This record gives sequence, C-alpha cells and structure tokens, in this order.
Amino acid sequence: MNCRKKSVLNDVVKHKFKRSVLIVVVFIAISCNYSAPKDKMNTAKEYFAALNESSSSKINDLISDSLLMKIPKYDYKVAYSKKDYIEKWLKWDSVFQPSYKVLALHEENGNVNATISKADQRISFFMHKPFLTQETLRFREGKIAVIETKYVNFDEKTWAENREKLLNWVERNHPGYQNFINDQTEAGGLKFLEVLNEYNDFE
Repeated sequence: MNCRKKSVLNDVVKHKFKRSVLIVVVFIAISCNYSAPKDKMNTAKEYFAALNESSSSKINDLISDSLLMKIPKYDYKVAYSKKDYIEKWLKWDSVFQPSYKVLALHEENGNVNATISKADQRISFFMHKPFLTQETLRFREGKIAVIETKYVNFDEKTWAENREKLLNWVERNHPGYQNFINDQTEAGGLKFLEVLNEYNDFE
C-alpha cells in the first residue's frame, strides 16, 4: 500500500471515529435532558406538596402553560397563564402561611380526584376550622391544566358574618382601603394580613 492510499484510509478511519464520538455525545446529551413523564397520581401529589411549601419552582414544572380554575357551584371560572398563577395567586396564597393536607387521592377516567384540607390565617379568621374541598385535576400533555373545586364543609353563614364584621370595621377605621379583600396578588395579600392583624388586636 502506497503512502497516498494509507493517508486516505487514515482520513476515513478518523472521520468515522469522530462521527461515532459525536453520535455518542449527542445521545448522552439527549439522555441527560430527557426525563420520563410523571404519572398523574405523582404529579398531583407533588402539586399539593408544592402548594404546601409555596414553591413556585416546583409548581412551574407541574402545571400547563395555562391553568383554568373552576368552582361550578358558584359559577366561578378563572383562566391563569402560568406566570400569573405563580406570580399572583401562589404568592398571594403564601402570605397566609397555608397548610395543605391530602386526605384522599385516586385516579378516575384520566383525571385525579383529591380530598384536601387547607388551613391558613385567612380561613381561620373567616371559618374557624380547616377548609375541606374535593379537587378534580385534569391534564394536558402530562401537566395540570384544569382544577375543578367542590366545597365539602364550607360554612357560608359563619364566613359571611365574619367578612361583614371585618369590612364594617375597615370602613370605620380605614375608609381609604379599596377592594383589599378581593385582591389576589402578593400586595393584596399583605394588605389583607395587615388589616386582619390590626382588627384582631383591636378586638
């Protein structure tokens, strides 16, 4: 074999080696970035655990780019972008130091049904006991896309009475406060908590 043929052969071998190395590197990179989709039950468990921790980073991985929240009995329906849900609702919720407990969880017809107990400073003021709900989680491409809520033990009479007392007190003592009770943002939550603490001190 002359030198020219040896050179050509070496070039071919080097090319094949480089190509093989590249294929291996690409395969490893894909493998590292790939994670098997979670099953729905685990996603639901992680979602409620993330709510309990008020963890925006964990919630971000579990919900769809849009999230629809529904309470059919009260004809309530709100669609959040992922950003708004995390930056507004989750941060509002976290202000009241919530505690979420999963009492029951099962999968049915592709959805996950959960019975949840929630306690926080706001609920404690309005109802004096944890709030029990049944949540139906619906999924899109492995992410939570719809949450439908049914109240289990909502004491509407007690809630309404305490709400009216608080609003009457605010009207007498802080007439400049506007709509703080319905402002589901972090700033609204902090204002709500400030009013609540002042009211409790006054009482």
